[in-house]
Amino acid sequence: MALYSEKVMDHFRNPRNVGQIDDADGVGEVGNAKCGDIMRMYIKVDDGIITDVKFNTFGCASAIATSSMATELIKGKPVEEALKLSNDAVVEALDGLPTHKIHCSVLAEEAVSAAVKDYYDKNGIAYDPAIFKEHPDHEGESCSV
Repeated sequence: MALYSEKVMDHFRNPRNVGQIDDADGVGEVGNAKCGDIMRMYIKVDDGIITDVKFNTFGCASAIATSSMATELIKGKPVEEALKLSNDAVVEALDGLPTHKIHCSVLAEEAVSAAVKDYYDKNGIAYDPAIFKEHPDHEGESCSV
């Protein structure tokens, strides 16, 4: 059995929406100090819809694949819907991840959330701070392989 699904390998080898948006409406950056992954997500919003999304990720194959898939899942969606993106949805869309790589999908979820929060803050949009849940540090997880 292969370590990674075909979808993970496809999104790693051919990531979608790589790059940055210079005039982004929201930017979120997250990282995992234990493994060194860093994700930066950029969103462009028009009338409450995410019309463009880009990412830059420094990390392993799973980190790149989950970033790519997360952008695919939120592009064209209302901001509120993007905010509901879960790491489980990212994992499912990729046909699974090895258990020791699940934290990469959590980082992708957090990057989307951070970009939406930045969008809300920049535009003075009121929100309940509780919707931006904090995930504990992913101690002991490694991003090798």
